[in-house]
Amino acid sequence: MQLIISYLIGLIFGIGISISGMANPAKVLNFFDVTGTWDPSLAFVMAGAIVVTFLGYRYALKRPSPLLSKSFLLPTSRDLDVRLFGGSAVFGIGWGIAGFCPGGSLPALGTGRSEVIIFVTALLIGIIIAKILQATFAPAQPN
Repeated sequence: MQLIISYLIGLIFGIGISISGMANPAKVLNFFDVTGTWDPSLAFVMAGAIVVTFLGYRYALKRPSPLLSKSFLLPTSRDLDVRLFGGSAVFGIGWGIAGFCPGGSLPALGTGRSEVIIFVTALLIGIIIAKILQATFAPAQPN
C-alpha cells in the first residue's frame, strides 16, 4: 500500500512540475534572467508550493503519527554550517546553469532529451561524490 501511495504522490508531483513549467529549462532560465527576458511565473509556482506545504504541515502535524509510519521523521538539526551553505550554493549554481533542479529533472527524463540525461547523470555523480566526502571527512562517532 505504501508503495502505491508513494507512486501516486510522485506522479502528482511530476504532473505538477510539468504543468508549472519547472521541467522546461528555458522557462526556468528566464526566471533567473531578471535583466532580460524575465518570466516571474515560477515565483508564483514557488509561492503556491510554500502555501500548500505550510498548510499541509499544519494539518499533518496535528495528528499523533503519519498514516503510513509509526512516527514523524522530522529534521532535528538547525545548524547553519559549511555543508548547508556549500550544498545550497552548488544546488543554485547547477540550477542556474542547467535550468533544472533535481525535482524538475526527473519528470523531464521522460522526454529523452540528452541535456536532461546529462544533468541527471551529473546529479547522481555529485551525490556519490558528496557521500564519499561525507564518509571521508565525517567526525568519528564514539563507540
